[in-house]
Amino acid sequence: MSSALSAPRAVVAARLRQIRQLRGLSQRDVGIRMGLDKDTASARISRYESEAMTVSLESLFALAQALDVPPAYLLADTPAMADAILALGTESATQQTRLAEAVAALVAMPVGQRKALLEGLLDTHRP
Repeated sequence: MSSALSAPRAVVAARLRQIRQLRGLSQRDVGIRMGLDKDTASARISRYESEAMTVSLESLFALAQALDVPPAYLLADTPAMADAILALGTESATQQTRLAEAVAALVAMPVGQRKALLEGLLDTHRP
């Protein structure tokens, strides 16, 4: 197997396992929520999580729906990106647009200015 194929498969497997456990669902539960037969549901999800089987695009969307996450979450290659996608996914479309604009504005700022702004923002929201 080439590394170009194994990297995305590993990412999806890790995110699938992570969100399934976070939601407190068994492999069987997820498979049944996807519409799979109850006798094969657990085996299919196990193959996805163990990277023994590639998730098709159609199955990726079904998994996302079954787990109540945006499909992009399952493709996020870092934990921080996955967290950001989950957070944005809870917002309205209008708010997602505004937050995306805010992120773009932050990225365009000089590093020192951005760091100071973020530290101030985060300090006001820490317990």
